[in-house]
Amino acid sequence: MDSKTHVYDTIIMGSGPAGYSAGLYSVRANLDTLLFKGNQPGGALTTTLDVENFIGLDKENGFDLVEKFRIHAESYGLQTREGQVDSVEKVPTGELEIFKIQVGKEVYHAKTVIVATGATAKRLGVQGEELFWNKGISACATCDGALPMFRNKVLVVVGGGDTACEEALFLSRFASKVLLIHRRDRLRASPIMQDRIRNNSKIEMVWNTCVIEVMGVDLLNSIRCQNVITKAYSVVGTSGLFYAIGHVPNSQCLHAFDREGLVDDQGYIITEPGSTRTVVSGLFAAGDVADKVYRQAITSAGTGCMAALDVSDYLQ
Repeated sequence: MDSKTHVYDTIIMGSGPAGYSAGLYSVRANLDTLLFKGNQPGGALTTTLDVENFIGLDKENGFDLVEKFRIHAESYGLQTREGQVDSVEKVPTGELEIFKIQVGKEVYHAKTVIVATGATAKRLGVQGEELFWNKGISACATCDGALPMFRNKVLVVVGGGDTACEEALFLSRFASKVLLIHRRDRLRASPIMQDRIRNNSKIEMVWNTCVIEVMGVDLLNSIRCQNVITKAYSVVGTSGLFYAIGHVPNSQCLHAFDREGLVDDQGYIITEPGSTRTVVSGLFAAGDVADKVYRQAITSAGTGCMAALDVSDYLQ
């Protein structure tokens, strides 16, 4: 490597709450830091209409909240750039190894990397989905289910695993009724979760059924379903459709470390308990790319802080 090539103390991938939190803590620790915003600047939070569960905020539009994150971090000197990281690998330089980060045709180098690229919710891909996303459709009941627009309404959850059951149980606290739609005739969820669903009078199972269309005017007000056995169609009135069919962690750019066991079988980055460290020395992970359980803006921000502190400790 050319000796004149700049080497950052840390490069952060991702511009959601985890990335900007990591950036703020890094620059306040006097680390030479660069953040790449990714292909969806701000991450999943920018698609949330109202954030009501971030402590200290009464209500905030998700896009506006991320913009405040950016302004705050940049006011302390965080360098940010557009672009998505295509690949990350380690390269030798003298007695040390540093990270080589490819962003389009540009190459950057860093002593450490913080991966805060998030996870993308799987979608059904049905007619009307794009039109009503975040206008009645959500992929996070714990993020959005308590909003006034969903209270005392009929809500629908799609899925058949533990997550779907957890989402339905959570929504039952606010909804008048919850329909749990599953394309098979039995749930994949654990026995204890199935028992909780059966024992909740507000939850009704809809078996062997798929959602094929979502409908409404300004907001979602109904869905069209089809029974996979009888092929019969039905229309269900609902104010909320919640997807619980899984997420895809955005860790694809880390394939250079596949042999090192960096990610699990679903693609989530594995971190040491109680830290953001990974099996790759100098590589840290924060936010939803390493979190398949909580997936909240505030937990992501917390792990972003942790990653920056772990990086500072590592460099010292």
